[in-house]
Amino acid sequence: MSKKSVLILIPARFASTRFPGKPLAMIAGKSMISRVLENCQKASCADISFDAYVVTDDDQVENHIKSFSQNVVRVDDDVISGTLRIELAYSRHFKEKSYDLVINVQGDEPLLEGSDLVRLAEFHLNKPVEIATLVKKQMGFDDVFRDPNKVKVAMSETTGDAFYFSRSPIPFKRDAGVDANNDYWFLHIGVYSYKPSALSAFSKAPVSRLEDLEKLEQLRALEMGMKIGALETRSVIVGVDHPADVKKVEEVLSGRN
Repeated sequence: MSKKSVLILIPARFASTRFPGKPLAMIAGKSMISRVLENCQKASCADISFDAYVVTDDDQVENHIKSFSQNVVRVDDDVISGTLRIELAYSRHFKEKSYDLVINVQGDEPLLEGSDLVRLAEFHLNKPVEIATLVKKQMGFDDVFRDPNKVKVAMSETTGDAFYFSRSPIPFKRDAGVDANNDYWFLHIGVYSYKPSALSAFSKAPVSRLEDLEKLEQLRALEMGMKIGALETRSVIVGVDHPADVKKVEEVLSGRN
């Protein structure tokens, strides 16, 4: 079997509403975007080759990346999501290389490790789905479960198929008993692996009804009839949405070291 190839694209916008300049935020002495790129470049497997690039629309981010790596491309178009930005980057700069998968890694996931990307790629290459993503088991139906900023996944643990993603607390535990804190649910980790054809089709499709209601773009793929595979990770992953999250990431890094 010929060696497979995977392209990792990392959208990085400077003008974040909740955290302006987020890609260049310093985390334990390194910028966040440099940590994300370096982690992605650690993805290594005998049967799969990996390439990783940052995709940005900002001079400061581009110049910062170029100070230590040439793995950055520009997409200045005014688009509504990181997925559309990486599709433009793929179609303009990488399409002729015929990658088997395109993985979208958010630029605010400095704890995501290359080993998780290898597992995701292997999972996707061996599963007949258009898209694959990561999930993490969470114990207890608590305030985090009810937080609309935490995206929940209803999925089959047997087949690894995702049925639905929601900001609402799913699955609903009808019989709330003393074991509620010992039961579990799955949190969605916003890393997506696409077959290139699926990325193209998804990006050309209009916003769907459920996507618009929940403000979750993966629902567009489900409404289009695409299948999404879900792979569990046990890694500690903390996304950076606000400046206060930087300290949380540094605490995890300190524990790892």
